[in-house]
Amino acid sequence: MLTINDLHGNLEPPTGSSSRILDPNGANVDTDGSLTGIPGAKYSIAGGASYLAAHLKQLRDPNTLLVAAGDLIGASPLLSAAYHDEPTVALLDKLGLVTSSAGNHEFDEGIDELNRIMNGGCHPVDGCSPAGTWKGTNFDYLGANVVKESKGDYALPPYYVKKIHGVKIGFIGLVTQTTPSIVTAAGIKGLQFTEEVAAANKVSKELAKQGVKAQVVLVHEGDNITPNQDPSSCPVIPGNGSRIATGLDPQIDLVISGHSHQAYVCKVKDPAGQDRVYTQGSSFGRAITQVDFQVDRKTKDIVRSSVVAKNNVVTRTVTPDADTEAYIKTWQERVSTVANKPIGSITANIGRGSNVGETPLGDLIADAQLEATKDGGNAEIALMNPGGVRTDLSYAQSGAEGDGVVTYGEAFQVQPFNNLMQVVTLSGAQLKALLEQQIWSVDPVTGGITQRILQPSSSLTYTFDTTKPVGSRVSDIKINGTAVTDSRQIRVAANNFLVGGGDGFTVFTQGTDLWSGPLDIDAFVAYMGAHSPIAPPATGRITLIR
Repeated sequence: MLTINDLHGNLEPPTGSSSRILDPNGANVDTDGSLTGIPGAKYSIAGGASYLAAHLKQLRDPNTLLVAAGDLIGASPLLSAAYHDEPTVALLDKLGLVTSSAGNHEFDEGIDELNRIMNGGCHPVDGCSPAGTWKGTNFDYLGANVVKESKGDYALPPYYVKKIHGVKIGFIGLVTQTTPSIVTAAGIKGLQFTEEVAAANKVSKELAKQGVKAQVVLVHEGDNITPNQDPSSCPVIPGNGSRIATGLDPQIDLVISGHSHQAYVCKVKDPAGQDRVYTQGSSFGRAITQVDFQVDRKTKDIVRSSVVAKNNVVTRTVTPDADTEAYIKTWQERVSTVANKPIGSITANIGRGSNVGETPLGDLIADAQLEATKDGGNAEIALMNPGGVRTDLSYAQSGAEGDGVVTYGEAFQVQPFNNLMQVVTLSGAQLKALLEQQIWSVDPVTGGITQRILQPSSSLTYTFDTTKPVGSRVSDIKINGTAVTDSRQIRVAANNFLVGGGDGFTVFTQGTDLWSGPLDIDAFVAYMGAHSPIAPPATGRITLIR
């Protein structure tokens, strides 16, 4: 069995930090630690669909199944996203994917759009892509813990069964139950995401009644890891992924995970005390997890002692698959008119991670969102979720000659979600409560930062004191230099993901007088065009005490 996860429509080879992966067999050595964070670490430059296809051909034999653990689409580069990820799922069909769990990003455009992707038909708003009428996929997304709120029926197939040499292998699909907090409210309207272990165990028992004893869970949930460790050493920090992997019914033999974008190969104990393999294969097509196992023909079950798993890095040292290269080139030509259009320029790198919490690029996006929502929405401040800022704006990579010119394609890589800009009214007290929902803690031993900090527009300043208890950390809130009282009514702009309570910022849902405006990418493009050349904004809108 070969598995992938969190491809996110990366048909072209990913760049920058998204292209690197720690690799014990890597040919390159990071001598100063600037790339991987650890001096002397080996790494490989990895990913890209043409290389993924080449490695899959090398690893396959006649008994191989290719499966996945979600987020194959969504938050995708423009090449795929411009056509609602049809180019990606069509290629996965060509590569022989037999099934995948749904990931949270498969719900970015809602369940109706996910069903269209599986079943066919052109997009209801944008119509057919240049490839013609969409035919749908040969594989189904699975969701054993995704049910319709009205009747409790499954919204997606809960499982998939494949017979190999007369023995049935059952795949149970799960998506993180936190999906409602990390996807726009419209994307999960009418759906309920139940607890993963109970949902899988229910399906496992049904499969067992059907004589399907060899069972694999594909779950879009996983663990973080201790950085810079060999994936084969199981460097996981136990979290939701481990909770699921250890809690599933003993009948379930393997757990293939995703969501956390990490690479690991682990063995955990199931409730009966047996070893159970638990894996994840990084993200963006940088790794293929290979799981070899035997099935006992008499018991029709997987022989646990035979299971061997490893992560194969999708290196770029192999000859790329020619058919896939040609396929990608076709889509590059189709999207080039849109992608290469200049929209503005920058004077220097504008990054998303050069400061703790507040960042120049986050501030720039918030300023753009404020400008786009003043007229019509009467916005006074804007707040941007950092998870929605997907890459840096690089001066050296911008324009044909590194002249700082920013194209639409580069802007889209920064903000690929096509979220709607909205404005709601919050009181001063509610704004403080919202800012108190931010996470900003410092590990007393390592000094490391755990953060989920909203990026503020220049009109908003405040102080955040990490030494105080939660609920009393935010003070001195000002809008355009004027102190905010608890009773003041404030028009706050944010994307519809945040306004719907995304990332745990539930105070947003208390907002009133909702106004909807342009897409976030359109706001960013308009701001770039009106203010170029743009220098990196000075940070300091948040005064941090720690």
